[in-house]
Amino acid sequence: MSSHATASDKMSSRPRQLALALDHPESFAREDFLPGPGNEAALALIDAWPDWPSRAVALIGPEGSGKSHLANVWAAAAGARTVSAINIGAFEVPAMLATGALVIEDAGSGIDERALFHLINLAREEQVFLLFTARTAPSVWQISTPDVVSRLRAIPTALLQAPDDAMLRGVMVKLAADRQLILDDSLVSYIASRIERSFAAARSAVIALDQEALRQSRPPTRALAAELFRDRG
Repeated sequence: MSSHATASDKMSSRPRQLALALDHPESFAREDFLPGPGNEAALALIDAWPDWPSRAVALIGPEGSGKSHLANVWAAAAGARTVSAINIGAFEVPAMLATGALVIEDAGSGIDERALFHLINLAREEQVFLLFTARTAPSVWQISTPDVVSRLRAIPTALLQAPDDAMLRGVMVKLAADRQLILDDSLVSYIASRIERSFAAARSAVIALDQEALRQSRPPTRALAAELFRDRG
């Protein structure tokens, strides 16, 4: 037996390429938001600012439905700061409201009720705009302080619903473009037919396809998608 490895042996012994965990920030520009029947009320609310029905409003919808995208669009227009709801107790309320507009992301159960009470009250006194994002309406948050409950129930809400087929495909194309991927129509349709109809599932599918393409040094084709999603649908 020859002691010299053949070219094919050398190729087969090469380690498989590892997919690097590179950051691919999504674009939250107004022109990159995909409008549709499920989000038209929320988009209209954001576009109507500052002519809101109240100085405090809430965007309600499932994970990945576009709440943060619209919140970013509004924050850019209003000069708003953004804070996670779980962190509002860690900041001085006047400092959070200093710009006259504030986004409170991922609000709901578990929020610091005392901080929220002071935040809402001072925002009302200072005529500051508040935009909450949450998965459920403020009226059903697990809040025990009666004064806070009454204030939350008065907040107008706009619902973002799960995507229809056209929206799901559009979101996948947009998420792929954010990662510098180009997906053809047949590939998008193939994946869309094999995942849950949700923005979160679309995001997970695009990320998985991108990472597997990098790992195998292959383009993101339908053949590759078939390997990833053959057991779905």
